[in-house]
Amino acid sequence: MSKKLFIETLGCAMNSRDSEHMIAELHEKEGYETTTELEHADLILINTCSVREKPVHKLFSELGGFNKRKKEGAKIGVCGCTASHLGEEIIKRAPYVNFVLGARNVSKISEVLHKDKAVEIDINYDESEFAFKDFRSSPYKAYINISIGCDKSCTFCIVPKTRGEEISIPADLILKETKKVVNEGVKEIFLLGQNVNNYGRRFSGEHEKVNFTQLLQKLSAVDGLERIRFTSPHPFHMDDAFIEEFAHNPKICKSMHMPLQSGSTKVLRDMKRGYTKEWFLNRVKKLRQECPEVSISTDIIVAFPGESEADFEDTIDVVKQVQFDQIFSFKYSPRPQTEAEHFTNVVDSEVGSERLSYLQELQNSILDELHQKCLGKTYRVYFESLIKDNFISGRSDNNIVIKVKGSEELLGQFRDVKITEIGRTMLTGEIVA
Repeated sequence: MSKKLFIETLGCAMNSRDSEHMIAELHEKEGYETTTELEHADLILINTCSVREKPVHKLFSELGGFNKRKKEGAKIGVCGCTASHLGEEIIKRAPYVNFVLGARNVSKISEVLHKDKAVEIDINYDESEFAFKDFRSSPYKAYINISIGCDKSCTFCIVPKTRGEEISIPADLILKETKKVVNEGVKEIFLLGQNVNNYGRRFSGEHEKVNFTQLLQKLSAVDGLERIRFTSPHPFHMDDAFIEEFAHNPKICKSMHMPLQSGSTKVLRDMKRGYTKEWFLNRVKKLRQECPEVSISTDIIVAFPGESEADFEDTIDVVKQVQFDQIFSFKYSPRPQTEAEHFTNVVDSEVGSERLSYLQELQNSILDELHQKCLGKTYRVYFESLIKDNFISGRSDNNIVIKVKGSEELLGQFRDVKITEIGRTMLTGEIVA
């Protein structure tokens, strides 16, 4: 009988890809098969996120539950960003944990598995050219890393301390992986990096110097590849050449994630984001001029230290002007090893909660209006998931989640869908072609 692996993934798409890498390595080198039943697992991994405070608190409550439910002899490993910044403290607080593996050390999973109480959290470890074994959660799309780490110094963000300095993965390796997954039937790839449009700034060896716009051009030439998505571009690096390539390359999906964080130039300066309110709005204007059908999503932090009512109103002003298709919004929470952890001009928690509620209510009203305009329109949908009640779902080119009545023969297929019903998170339609 094969050994069983249970893995829980918290956080972003990069964490999901790291989990895929660990699953592949453990299958190929150690003979593990995945299971959804924790009680059956010989190895339990939790791949953690540390961007916000809540997932860190969740880690230890999850670990306690895992320890109570695991079968005798099963090992527990903590991986990911929280592993990187807490390290040995995890084992001190939860001594039943067998090993800790940082976000920059994923390729060492087979090694730490056999070293009890191992702690591998070197954020300078270079995995940019490591040939991971192959595993994908979906046969219809593939996540592909194009860089590791982050060179930004945002005062609220712990990622540079958990994933190390930014290194780009060589373009020839990215192209090779893309061609491989396309040959296996994948029609859509999702490029991953902390700041994808800063691609090419640094490689670990001598490689062809390619920037992100040029990388997109190379990838779009791959026969059989129909869609390219990516996350997250940084507003500071959104030059005209990048926007024009995005708008006019038919293989690039017309969905752009632009992390605003704040609409106040003063707060953006305190966050060390590198751009102003005016720059952000200018890039949105350029984007919509070149690509009117684009959908734009964003991240917003409210109640950052020193955020005044006027600063918050600047954020609301940007939200009203841009009319984002989706907002991921949070109340600021201090993260360890960040500059903002030491800021003393803290915004009252109740005020922060009120601002977050106001922002989210405003966004819901904007979303209702945007979705109302979708009624009767037809979108090209790539179907990738079976959902309950005999529905199947997929995404439009501009990232709208759409479901139709259907079954598994539609998976991996493109169809034109006319919208017949709207909702907050998903639209309903009928296939017309």
